[in-house]
Amino acid sequence: MKRVVAVKVEFRPGMLVRDDLRDLAPYKPAVFPEAIKLDANENPFDFPAEVKQAIWEMLGPQTFTRYPDAAAEALREELGRIHNLDREYILAGNGSDELILNLMLAFGAGNRVVIAVPTFSMYGIHARVAGAQAVEVPRAGGFELDVQRIVEKARDAGLVVLCSPNNPTGNSASTGQLREVLQNCPCPVVVDQAYVEFGGTDFSPLLAEYPNLVILRTFSKAYGLAGLRVGYLFAGPEVMYYLQRVKQPFNLNSFSQTAALAVLRYRDVFARQVAVIVEEREAMYRAMQKMPGVTVYPSEANYLLFTTGYPAREVFAGLLKEKVLVRSFSEPLLAEFLRVTVGRPQENKIFLHSLQKVIANLGEKHNG
Repeated sequence: MKRVVAVKVEFRPGMLVRDDLRDLAPYKPAVFPEAIKLDANENPFDFPAEVKQAIWEMLGPQTFTRYPDAAAEALREELGRIHNLDREYILAGNGSDELILNLMLAFGAGNRVVIAVPTFSMYGIHARVAGAQAVEVPRAGGFELDVQRIVEKARDAGLVVLCSPNNPTGNSASTGQLREVLQNCPCPVVVDQAYVEFGGTDFSPLLAEYPNLVILRTFSKAYGLAGLRVGYLFAGPEVMYYLQRVKQPFNLNSFSQTAALAVLRYRDVFARQVAVIVEEREAMYRAMQKMPGVTVYPSEANYLLFTTGYPAREVFAGLLKEKVLVRSFSEPLLAEFLRVTVGRPQENKIFLHSLQKVIANLGEKHNG
């Protein structure tokens, strides 16, 4: 019997890691529990008690002990009824992030992924994780899509990713712009419509015309389920064929499926919340327009992008000192911008008052 000689081997976890992952900065959201949270574009209202009660009543004796429905059949059936789509055109996921990664794995890995920037940073991160090359196409003036450049870059790409309404700029693509991209791109074109309940055009009617169109949606924003991670997408059979091959088998847990189904049955409750958010957004926009030095961009989402003329990091720090948390950015294209989520009416008043105070203090500091 041969004797096994133990050899101590140095543990070097990065030795075989892909080079493109070594310098990938992880996504780390800011956490300040004591501050008014206006940084993540969540629904600011408490979850409706009647919907919570409906969820409890829908739970079965084995909801927690058995694996979830791998296909989320009931949820997809209800989504299909609401959106007038066959459920085979619908895929549910553990938040839109999982679906974005699935799209990158299916169509982006080893290919180029064209992304209109500035936009949601996770598109680029998921592209790199999947082994794709992210090709950024800067938006034109007013953050409009540069359709011609997108089409040029997409000729040899595996995927195109757009966001409408766009995060963080708040503006939407037009139907004409999207048609031009779809007609001239040989690859799937993903349109993330996470914020469409707050404004902009719903592009789902175009699915019947364009087999390369993929639409992302979520329960995290308008429907108040950010904590349960439920996203879904619409796509035709050609795209869905490959997505099913990279999808995890039990990706969406039973509780989240039940909660999302209950939310859909109480859509009118959330529609009233959305109406308040939109009204507050417009009031905030008008108030910020009147502030000296502030440039605020019109939005069809539940947030506003703005600059003040002072360094964004100083404005962010000043607001945080006032116990108000907004979103700052590390991306060069957004270095001088901040984004504020529309909160509850009283929270918005505090933000506006705090912003005025911070600007006045910075004015004294820089001009005094």
